[in-house]
Amino acid sequence: MGKTVLADIPGLVVATALEGKTEGPAWSFQALAGRLVEASGTATLTCTARLVHEVQTNREPVSWVTTEASSFFPPDLVSHGVDLSALVVVRVPNGKSVPRAGDILMRSGAFSLVVLDLGAEAEIAMPLLSRLSWLAQRHAAVVLCLTEKPSGSLSLGSLVSLHGEARRTAAEDGSFRWELKAAKDKRQRPAWRTWETCHGPVGVH
Repeated sequence: MGKTVLADIPGLVVATALEGKTEGPAWSFQALAGRLVEASGTATLTCTARLVHEVQTNREPVSWVTTEASSFFPPDLVSHGVDLSALVVVRVPNGKSVPRAGDILMRSGAFSLVVLDLGAEAEIAMPLLSRLSWLAQRHAAVVLCLTEKPSGSLSLGSLVSLHGEARRTAAEDGSFRWELKAAKDKRQRPAWRTWETCHGPVGVH
């Protein structure tokens, strides 16, 4: 018997990009490879889904680590073209276990992108943060930490190569715009931004 994935369900379609602009480096795997990255704000799911979709399009493996108490809404990822059947999702007991699981995944060398959903109580000990940064460089991969914190907050630590603040706003015509602004970037001038206006599927926000 064949396996049905959410991408096969009628009515779930990929969000359509209407227009976009980048003032600085693009939010892409090529620009982020080999880096420890942090994204916070109201549009972290959108910018992460875009990155996951890009990596999957290149037939590279992706893993997403989250806790048993929280998770992403699968149709939201499907709406951005993510193949859930190819996404390795790891659920751990608590927030402290998220970076530890990420360390194990990165040490395997099997993943081009590892997403660590840290939530509001985001904290990674410096030795572990250092190891994640080193592993990202060694494997030319991306370690993406998702955090919940107010705008203007400091990043997880000095070893974070890029800290982006992602925001999303809705328009009356049903479209929405997501924007990511670099609050910190060790490779480029600060405060660059990239944004995109999209139409999402009905009922998916």
